[in-house]
Amino acid sequence: MNVPVWVWEATVAGFAAIFIFDFFSHVRKPHAPTLRESALWSVFYISLAAIFGAGLWKVWGHDHGVEYFAGFITEKSLSVDNLFVFAIIMAKFAVPRIYQQKALLIGIIMALIMRGIFIAVGAAAINRFSWVFYLFGLFLLYTAFKLAIESAQHKKQGADEFEPNALVKFAQRHLPVTDKFHEQRLLARENGKRVLTPLFLVVLTLGVTDLLFALDSIPAIYGLTQEPYIVFTANAFALLGLLQLYFLLGGLLDRLVYLGFGLSLILGFIGVKLVMHAMVENTLPFINDGQPLAWVPHISTVLSLSVIIGILLVTTVASLLKSRHDRRQDRDIDTVE
Repeated sequence: MNVPVWVWEATVAGFAAIFIFDFFSHVRKPHAPTLRESALWSVFYISLAAIFGAGLWKVWGHDHGVEYFAGFITEKSLSVDNLFVFAIIMAKFAVPRIYQQKALLIGIIMALIMRGIFIAVGAAAINRFSWVFYLFGLFLLYTAFKLAIESAQHKKQGADEFEPNALVKFAQRHLPVTDKFHEQRLLARENGKRVLTPLFLVVLTLGVTDLLFALDSIPAIYGLTQEPYIVFTANAFALLGLLQLYFLLGGLLDRLVYLGFGLSLILGFIGVKLVMHAMVENTLPFINDGQPLAWVPHISTVLSLSVIIGILLVTTVASLLKSRHDRRQDRDIDTVE
């Protein structure tokens, strides 16, 4: 897939224009988005991603089209899981709802920039060292196992359990930080001195958190496609509309009780796929004398897409049924009491 430089430039410029539009249309004037507003914009951004995917499919063919949609769905699913953490951060810092959009949008832009860097580094490493797929695969298997254990033990952190990262703690101890929000400003003036507002700490926390999220998402999508352009656009479209999705889902996040299990299965599946791909292209001298393992089966992108969609459908339906059952039990208990 040979992508001309002008296409890259036009794509980056297009995403920059969309984020600027997002800022002026949603963030510049502080407000708490309504459910209708969030739903309409969420549908708009998902439709935009689908239209782009259809265009990519038509221009670059079936295989790349399927790779894009598999990558987009995977990255969007991981982003939804990240919203749990965003909600915890907002609750911990007691960010007023009308100011949350600015912090989230800045955090999303930081995430896209960091993922862009990781995508470039990952592409360079893959082109030079085929054994990188072993590292990506094993890392995803470890992440999948860890996520499954956390989900089984219900270790999703609550707002009271959240601990700021080391960088945020350093800022709180050594920088002039005020406890008072100054509307949407990151910097303010108190008693004639420049101070950092709590919203600055929120943005800093989101930035570091997004950096950790990128460590999972980039290897995951490289397990579905090795085309940097598809990796970048799938990630960018997954992040677009995440701001509106945060307000749309709201309390629904708590009902997706099995989402962690579903994502752990997806990451585990992609991890196995990466390891198998590395075995097919093996060059490590201590494995099969540095020769490829021809007997290893190939997992097609169509099969990968089917598995990902199937897991998401099952875990989402199971989560909603479990939540409805729990609410019904709670009502029955209240009735008896």
